[in-house]
Amino acid sequence: MVKKYYAVKKGRHPGIYKTWAECQKEVNGYPNAKFKSFLTLKGANEWLQATGNTVPSTKAVDHSDNILVYTDGGSRNHGNKLGQHVKADDKAAWAYFIQTKDQAYTGTAGEFGATNNKMEITALIQALTKLLELGLQDQPITAILDSHYVLDPIMKGWLTNWQRRGWLTASGKPVANQKLWEEIVTLLPQFPNLHFDWTKGHATNAGNNKVDELLNKTMDQL
Repeated sequence: MVKKYYAVKKGRHPGIYKTWAECQKEVNGYPNAKFKSFLTLKGANEWLQATGNTVPSTKAVDHSDNILVYTDGGSRNHGNKLGQHVKADDKAAWAYFIQTKDQAYTGTAGEFGATNNKMEITALIQALTKLLELGLQDQPITAILDSHYVLDPIMKGWLTNWQRRGWLTASGKPVANQKLWEEIVTLLPQFPNLHFDWTKGHATNAGNNKVDELLNKTMDQL
């Protein structure tokens, strides 16, 4: 495999990264991000320095000391397939798990008649709100989710496009769960060092399995 260096000129943290995955965290969802891949470290440095950028490091950014945040939402409803609808007595719940160096925090709650997607967004809102309450918003944070429904609008810039179109999708349809997305838009700028990662749900990620367990216990108790 050909080794590459990824230079981020405009992103969350300009610099040089050794993997596409780390570069992607810096540019996905960042307005007008500018980045480029190079076969040599020298080429990456020259490209950044040509425009006066200061290169903070020639090493990939290490997120191992970050606060880890896991969120998940779920529902036991009849609205998971086309043409089906959520019933008023269908159970739904959300959960989060926050792991700092010294302590762990969890939160979960449930309701009836909510969609899985609503619970997924609510879980992230609740986790970010908790981080604000703890005064941790400026710390390096990695949020790990299994929901593309939540991650894609944030990381692919859809949120910005939805707002510009008056909360309409590219096809002109109203954005579902608009009020919740508006909360996300308000919360995200308060976290300057927040990164997002995807993980496969119901697999080997212990944090993801924990939030899944929490929300299912909540639904059991409804």
